[in-house]
Amino acid sequence: MGGIRTGPPQLRPGRALAHTYGASGSGSPHRSDSRPPQTPRGARPTGPDGRPATTPPVPGRPTSLLSLLGLLGLPALLFALITWQVVADGPLLRVDERLSRALVHPDRASELLADLGNVEVAVPVLGAVLLYVAQRPRRAGAHRWWWPATAAALLMALVPLLVVPVKVLTDRPGTPAVPPATGYFPSGHTATAMIAYGAATLLLLPRLRSSGARRCLVALCGALVLGVSFGLVRRGYHWPLDVMASWCLGTVLLTGFALVLGRSSRRTSAGTPRADTGPG
Repeated sequence: MGGIRTGPPQLRPGRALAHTYGASGSGSPHRSDSRPPQTPRGARPTGPDGRPATTPPVPGRPTSLLSLLGLLGLPALLFALITWQVVADGPLLRVDERLSRALVHPDRASELLADLGNVEVAVPVLGAVLLYVAQRPRRAGAHRWWWPATAAALLMALVPLLVVPVKVLTDRPGTPAVPPATGYFPSGHTATAMIAYGAATLLLLPRLRSSGARRCLVALCGALVLGVSFGLVRRGYHWPLDVMASWCLGTVLLTGFALVLGRSSRRTSAGTPRADTGPG
């Protein structure tokens, strides 16, 4: 009976520690090596008391999702509502006509502003930006250097493919300030300006290091689009609802383009080798 011990068993030298909790830093009573556990729960960091800590929430994810839904769903819904009012000759058109009569005042300034939405003006601006953003990554040997410029060109080509069928469907006449004709809804000039200047801005923003320069570029883009919109309504080329519908359409297209650019930039940064791996 003298060999029986009442205290807890003691570890002896040379005894295997495979089933001891925390052996060899494994943190599992069923592992005899020092490899990290394979289960997601075991991979969690421990709290102050040594227990597995809970996974912290990811900040900003719900907000970004709601913003994305707002930038895509709300403009699309508003575009559908305006189009329905135009086709059905709804009460919204009465408000639109009264607003147009109050705003129309043709002058040289409004005509020049409206001309900024011409294809001959807006598309060459985008083309110059496409050449700029395509050449710099190409000289640096970036992966998929051609994709952002190609996506912007496809987006610009998509504008008439979307606008023209809606013009034919709605067959809306113009304001009294223009010759009698139909097919004014939505505004092709507004859509052209919004996509050309907006896509050019989205392509240039990542290449500007100064936050002040980025803000100036966004402000310039907004001023151009608003200037074209104001000139079209002020000159009497379009009804206000024609311009608003193109805003909605352009917002949806530019949001999709921004998502494509974001995914492309992540893939490029992941596939591009580090610049400091070469000789100094």
